[in-house]
Amino acid sequence: MLLTSMLVGFGIVMVFSSSEASASWKFHSFIYFTERQAIWGIIGTIAMLIVMNVPYQMYQKWSRPIFVLILILLGLVIVFGTKINGHRSWFGVGSFGIQPTEFAKLGLIIYLAALINKKGENIRQFKKGLLPLFIIVGLVLGLIMLQPDIGSDLVILIATTIVIVVGGANLMYLFGIGLSLLPIAVGIVLAKSYRLQRFTAYLHPWDDSQDSSYQLVHSLIALGHGGWTGAGFGKGIEKLLYLPEAHTDFIFATIGEEFGFIGSFIFLFIYIFFIWRGIVVALRCPDLFGTLIGIGIVSLIGVQALINLGGVTGSIPITGVPLPLISYGGSSLLISMASVGILLNISREGRASRDQRTGT
Repeated sequence: MLLTSMLVGFGIVMVFSSSEASASWKFHSFIYFTERQAIWGIIGTIAMLIVMNVPYQMYQKWSRPIFVLILILLGLVIVFGTKINGHRSWFGVGSFGIQPTEFAKLGLIIYLAALINKKGENIRQFKKGLLPLFIIVGLVLGLIMLQPDIGSDLVILIATTIVIVVGGANLMYLFGIGLSLLPIAVGIVLAKSYRLQRFTAYLHPWDDSQDSSYQLVHSLIALGHGGWTGAGFGKGIEKLLYLPEAHTDFIFATIGEEFGFIGSFIFLFIYIFFIWRGIVVALRCPDLFGTLIGIGIVSLIGVQALINLGGVTGSIPITGVPLPLISYGGSSLLISMASVGILLNISREGRASRDQRTGT
């Protein structure tokens, strides 16, 4: 809880620093984005405190209705959702937006954990164990692809694969499925010219610095400007309408520019410690269902962070994935904090179970 509070608090501060210029230009209020992120932070905190007091075993009973609900939401947003930047991924609620994909990530993890726990040793079989799980995951990925949102699909695919592996699936079957999906992945990238441009921009960012590589180049300039100690809080230059999405997907570039290598290292250390603590909580859970939910939640947050940081630093192609608990975005922050609430309950229930066994 302490680590979560530190990350969310730091995120709100960095949303203020990175969005001040764009908020003043677009909405004539330099705290426009900060106010909304703070509101979502409060709502997320309330959700976290409520969820941490709900026994995680309850989700096993409600896993199927939760899964049906997320399918309905994903279907509705494709038809009735608000289209932003070519993606129909949001339901508009006044000046706020709700992104069903964020709810789908957690809901799918809960449903998979319940199914794997129910299958038991059958998970090692292909037809009875693994195939139904990937059909379910594929259904969700397909609905999200229709928005389209490749970044979220990638996060979900990796996170759910980790859950399935931890659940005891046969690795040879998984390897075979991965090979069979590879041509589909290549076809998806080649289907749209802008996706191919993102990939080539990642390979040679300076060749097209004014077009397809514009974001990446300015992100790298920001990180380079930060040097060892940074330009100082609030003194970054790239956020002044040079770097697009400085308060969302590229907020780490602002962190790097203003706090430098040393500040970025400290931030990443706290983030890694947060992930490590989540893994410890999951593995200490006395039952498989709780362990799988915990590992799934940690995987969602960790994989999303890794993909975001990889894109911002030019290590992998940009996918448009926000940095969990840090980037501006209400749905992402709310679901991330609610997920932490589940982890906290797993920790509490696991401790109570251990105390009961040892008689303390």
